[in-house]
Amino acid sequence: MKKFFQEIKADIKFKSAGPGQKLTDSAGQKTPKEKSPQQALQQPRQGPTDEAQMAAAAALARLEQKQPRARGPTSQDSIRNQVRKELQAEATSSNSPGAPGTNLAPEPKEEISPHLAVPGVYFICPLTGVTLRRDQRDAHIKEAILSHFSTDPVAASIMKIHTFNRDRDRVKLGVDTIAKYLDNIHLHPEEEKYQKIKLQNKVFQERINCLEGTHEFFEAIGFKKMTLPVPDQEGSEEFYVLGEATRAQPQSLEQHKQQLLSAEPVRAMLDRQRRVFRPSALASHFELPADFFSLTAEEVKREQRLRTEAVERLSSLRTKAMREKEEQRELRKYTYALLRVRLPDGCLLQGTFYARERLPVLFQFVREALQNDWLPFELRASGGQRLVEDEALALNECGLVPSALLTFSWDASVLEDMRAAGAEPATCVLRPELLAAIEQLS
Repeated sequence: MKKFFQEIKADIKFKSAGPGQKLTDSAGQKTPKEKSPQQALQQPRQGPTDEAQMAAAAALARLEQKQPRARGPTSQDSIRNQVRKELQAEATSSNSPGAPGTNLAPEPKEEISPHLAVPGVYFICPLTGVTLRRDQRDAHIKEAILSHFSTDPVAASIMKIHTFNRDRDRVKLGVDTIAKYLDNIHLHPEEEKYQKIKLQNKVFQERINCLEGTHEFFEAIGFKKMTLPVPDQEGSEEFYVLGEATRAQPQSLEQHKQQLLSAEPVRAMLDRQRRVFRPSALASHFELPADFFSLTAEEVKREQRLRTEAVERLSSLRTKAMREKEEQRELRKYTYALLRVRLPDGCLLQGTFYARERLPVLFQFVREALQNDWLPFELRASGGQRLVEDEALALNECGLVPSALLTFSWDASVLEDMRAAGAEPATCVLRPELLAAIEQLS
């Protein structure tokens, strides 16, 4: 191929060199040049012939065919690239100071609309009973646990272990290891080696030392930190040594172990904000606050994970069951649900729920507000969908997010029995203390 292009160049150069001379002419004798009217002008350079151009084009085409072409983006690639860009944008926004839900910077206070169905989402601290906003709950609970050390250090340290450490698998591994230490002491009270724990031990460092609250727990149940010489080694190391008072009461270690194993993280409880309204034409109108839609940092990460999983679903063929499952997952983007129940007298019972809570929780909420809480009743969603308490479906799986209006009615068989006995169900079904605080829906 190189030789071919060299021949083309030589042909062009030969044709542009001008007229030659005869071999019989002397070296100094030059052929006289013909005078032309445009002699002063430089002759334009001649291009390759048509045949040469066609040959060169064909050669270039053959070269391009031999070179591998870059694979263009497929539909799956486009999907992955698009989702990757969205995830990167969301990760950037979630880490930025002004990202919603991260609480990294104070946001300007917004005026609460008087027409909101509920002022916001609130929580109740189980230790103090204080009502908290969502951005206050974690800090308040930590402060309450730390203040509990002055009254019950064992219980406070156990709460700290289970609440301050978010990795549940690591907490379980650490708690099981502590329980094993205490079992060895309880089962072998005369064995001196079980009465002390080496702090630099690899298992202790990897499973226990990394957890907040573990050192406070050991000290609260009777261990003392001491520096002791190491047999057959130079120098000394730190140990937790069981105190004499605790050795005399080994049953206390068993009680503390059971407390540690059965404990759960201290979490703020969702405030139902139960309210009762008079009959209103605005029963199905819901104006929700931003708390029902803004996401925390953890919720943003969960949404990112769900979107990443969506890439794989879009890259494969989906069955009807897979599509239905995806539709249900789409409903999980809501964290809370505001529900109203229209009672037989037209009054409305309202409460706030987690979107992932189950139907039995909703039925129990309604049952606690009834005068005759022992009578069976039914709840129906819009469109006549009957909610079955025994199915234990989540509220978002029933399409009750972020808000919904339900209709209350007594069980049909109960009504028939009451009417057969010549009685009619009471029109007013709510407890008197709830009716005393009835409001006007605006």
